[in-house]
Amino acid sequence: MSANVERLSSNKVKIEMVISPEKFEEGLSKAFVKNRGKFNVPGFRKGKAPRQIVERLYGDGFLYEDAFDIVFPEEYGVIVEENKLEIVSRPDLDIKKIGKNEGVECTVEVYVRPEFELAPYMGVEAGKAEYKVTDEQVEAELTRKQNQSARWIDAKRPVAEGDRVIVDYSGSVDGEVFEGGTAENQTIEIGKGRFIPGFEEQLIGMSKDDEKDINVSFPEDYQATDLAGKAAVFHIKLHDIKEKELPAIDDEFAKDVSEFETLEEYKKDISEKFEKSAAERSEAETEDNVIKAVVDKNTIDIPDAMCESQIDRQVSQLEYNLMVQGITLEDYLNYMGIKMEDLREKQKESAYNMVKTQLVLEAIRKKEEIGASEEEIEDYIVKAAERAKKTVEEYKKLVEGETMEGIKDRIAFDKTIKLLVDNAKLTEKPDENAKPKAKKESKKEKEDKA
Repeated sequence: MSANVERLSSNKVKIEMVISPEKFEEGLSKAFVKNRGKFNVPGFRKGKAPRQIVERLYGDGFLYEDAFDIVFPEEYGVIVEENKLEIVSRPDLDIKKIGKNEGVECTVEVYVRPEFELAPYMGVEAGKAEYKVTDEQVEAELTRKQNQSARWIDAKRPVAEGDRVIVDYSGSVDGEVFEGGTAENQTIEIGKGRFIPGFEEQLIGMSKDDEKDINVSFPEDYQATDLAGKAAVFHIKLHDIKEKELPAIDDEFAKDVSEFETLEEYKKDISEKFEKSAAERSEAETEDNVIKAVVDKNTIDIPDAMCESQIDRQVSQLEYNLMVQGITLEDYLNYMGIKMEDLREKQKESAYNMVKTQLVLEAIRKKEEIGASEEEIEDYIVKAAERAKKTVEEYKKLVEGETMEGIKDRIAFDKTIKLLVDNAKLTEKPDENAKPKAKKESKKEKEDKA
């Protein structure tokens, strides 16, 4: 076999291949053995006729397609390996010549991992994210825990905002009861907004054992299209009203909801956990800012095939996440009112950014010769085993082969990102949780007030 590889662009190559008659004959022989049982030749039992007889009956070219399919992948693979081509698409094949005596001449055009000139990446300017914990956040967490610990007690009054009621209801449109519009002993928490707009609000003021009709309209974008935008009447019978009784936020409350003896100890723990979360968020966002600044400096002609492959991975991840929640991808698409092609279109920009980021980081990693040492791999495995609640040996058995290579890559990429962040010129970013400072009054403003 002979071949000539020509780069057509930064991301595409043309391969001119010649497969010798001898190699093609090997493919013809294998193709005949594979297909011999399909031929009916007079005077021979099925599958027993010699190849020469079959060729005279069916013609020389009857095995060419199967023979080519046998020899081409192997020859093509050798060229790809010898030329260190990183293929990212299916080959666009054009057979120029094929025959027993001449072998095969063909050309292949295929997209490859793009070449690009890496832009300067040390000392890029990027925003430094900084998030701080406020007293309001700690108080909000205490309030959340207080609501979780609330008791529901009988209310000796009409329904009010925040109450929990039990009702029967029957809905009708144009006097006809519709499917799914009837329920008994339904619990509704007033103000949660989980029913049709206007439904919960009209229960306010009702007393236990009251009955009444309420009028609502289904939203124009309601999931059940046969009800969308229509006016409906619901007959309501109210069985029970309960109000929320909140515990006092004190030392006893802290003992009930935590392992701490005093409220101050509990608040300190909440604050420390929030501080850790804020620090992790700050670090992650700063890393993202630096990576984006580095990636944006580069221009890369990325083949569509690479983006499509990334979209495939993103859709597969979405499908898995939905499956964990007991939802199929088909049901999700129906609920969102979109088709698969719409979903893929929405994924295009993020897929492109992901591919570009990977290409740039890999180029930096390669240029800086960043790898993973045995000590770093061992440390990673020890920590991963602790998180998985397994022994180191148990975890190592789970990460043999490709998974171990993935660990090495993860370590190397983390080191690459750290290199970029450590050398970046970081500028402070305003904390979105911070209260705005009061405007300092000028001398003139003070005089005007006086």
